[in-house]
Amino acid sequence: MDPVFRAPMRARAHDAPPGAGAEHGLAHGIVGIGDTAEARMTRFAAVPDGAFVWTRDRDGTYWLGRIAGPLRPADPGARDAAGLTHVRAADWLERPFGEHDVPAGVATTFARGGRNFQRTHGDAVERRTTELWIAVRS
Repeated sequence: MDPVFRAPMRARAHDAPPGAGAEHGLAHGIVGIGDTAEARMTRFAAVPDGAFVWTRDRDGTYWLGRIAGPLRPADPGARDAAGLTHVRAADWLERPFGEHDVPAGVATTFARGGRNFQRTHGDAVERRTTELWIAVRS
């Protein structure tokens, strides 16, 4: 199964509201981080293409995508929207998910807050995420 990540798409030093970066990412087919620390950029770059990624918009609705390209500097629009510094292409599903639909581990990682792109571990998370992807794409 492919790994699953949480992507709040929100920089530490940017005052955009939660979900603004996610909405920009959904509209532009990207997933991003708002970080310039070499170690975090290296980890983000090392995530394999095809890895699943969850994000949340301003309403708290969940969106599921897959990483689909290499790391690159963010364009000015992404920087302005949420302070994103580096992005990767992403294929996002066209339908959102509610809290009751997402794997419990995904909801838990978002409930903890934070602004870091991070892996969500667990076979149940990977299995449910894969099931949702296949069901919507079929």
